[in-house]
Amino acid sequence: MTISDKHVVSIHYKLTDSAGEVIDSSDGGEPMNYLHGSGSIVPGLEQELTGKSAGDQLQVTVPPGLGYGERNEELVQVVPREAFGEVKDIEPGMRFQASAENGDAQVITVSAVSDTDVTVDGNHPLAGQVLHFDVTVDSVREASQSELDHGHVH
Repeated sequence: MTISDKHVVSIHYKLTDSAGEVIDSSDGGEPMNYLHGSGSIVPGLEQELTGKSAGDQLQVTVPPGLGYGERNEELVQVVPREAFGEVKDIEPGMRFQASAENGDAQVITVSAVSDTDVTVDGNHPLAGQVLHFDVTVDSVREASQSELDHGHVH
C-alpha cells in the first residue's frame, strides 16, 4: 500500500538542522503515527512521503516555506513585565500561551527579560530553519472512519 491522503502512516525519523545537530528523533522509541493529508506534519515532508510504501527510506530537505515558515520579526515584541501577572520567575526559553490579535491561541517564547520588560517571540522555534529529515516508513494503512472524522490517528 502506498502513502496517500486518508492513510495512517507510521515513520521512524531523525530531524537535524543545517549544522547536523539533532532536533528531534524517534530513535529508541515508537514510530510517529500521523494521518496523511491532515496537515499534521510539515508540508514539505508530507509531500515527499506521498507515494512511498512500508520499508522505504528517504532523506528530505525541507525549506522554511514548506516547514515552519519564515521568521517574522513582527512577532517579536517587548511587553511590560506586568503582562505576566503573578508569574515572578520569568526566564528566557519559557513558553506561554497568549491570545493573538484575532483571538486565536498563540504560543510565545520568552527571549529576553529585564527588570521592567519581557521580550517575547511568537515565531515557531524552527521558523526560518532548513529542516533535514532521515525517514523510514514503518507502515501504511487505511484510516478508520473515526480517524477521518476526528482528523487524527487513534
